[in-house]
Amino acid sequence: MIKITAKSIVKPGAREEFITTARELVEKSRAEAGNISYHLYEDMDDPDILTFIEEWKDQAAVDVHADSEHFQRIIPLLSGMTEEAIEISLYREVL
Repeated sequence: MIKITAKSIVKPGAREEFITTARELVEKSRAEAGNISYHLYEDMDDPDILTFIEEWKDQAAVDVHADSEHFQRIIPLLSGMTEEAIEISLYREVL
């Protein structure tokens, strides 16, 4: 099982557009084979910090997701609404 976090610091005034754009990514990603969960969270201290937390069956599912039409189309749109590059971390279950 693989977990992914993708943290974004959203530009001032772009939060609602980011969330609206992210909705399609979340919905389509949840429907992908190998997806266990896919959610967008806001930081409790700063609502302009938004983080996707995803869970995938295996690396093959992650690879298919990264190559999907919706991912390839939506991620550049979201990146244009952030202060800096989206910070992505991948985790593998240990215990």
